[in-house]
Amino acid sequence: MSETRGSNSIASLGGLELVYPDCEKGIGAIIRTPDSPHLIEGVLIQPVVFWPDDRGYFLELMRLGQGLVSGFPAASTQVSAALSYPGTVKAFHYHLRQTDCWVPAMGMLQVALVDLRRGSPTFGVRNTLYAGVLRPWQLVIPPGVGHGYKVIGIDPAMLLYVTDRFYDPDDEGRVPYNDPRLNYDWETQYK
Repeated sequence: MSETRGSNSIASLGGLELVYPDCEKGIGAIIRTPDSPHLIEGVLIQPVVFWPDDRGYFLELMRLGQGLVSGFPAASTQVSAALSYPGTVKAFHYHLRQTDCWVPAMGMLQVALVDLRRGSPTFGVRNTLYAGVLRPWQLVIPPGVGHGYKVIGIDPAMLLYVTDRFYDPDDEGRVPYNDPRLNYDWETQYK
């Protein structure tokens, strides 16, 4: 990864250049359906197979070689999990090579996405998704899309995620959750 310094530059690799957009304060488009026309280019959503019963629930997260992860190579695919407590904010991360597939398996997350890719048709667009046990979704996040989440509600949340590459710290970059150029509003949205 090449870190470039300048007023708006974040990083670049090959033909992918990430820059800070100048966003108004807010949370962007709220994504309520997997086929929303407001979804950032390259982000994919699919409902998870969810089987509740009187003992709890069963989630079929994904099948390698099928669905949203069909292109993930078996030789370098990594499965990970993160447990976070209520109110925790983990944001923003980005990758120049890695694609993530997220499945919030326990609790609820407010997922924040921002397109950092210069030249993308959705550059600067922000999406907010509410996903977890009340909305079991798989979410594919391509390289160059900044991503993060806040645990909402009173319960901890478990995020299971699959990546198409083994973890490489040189591929992961960070932008502070409160960066004024992204201007994402993490406060509860009273409506």
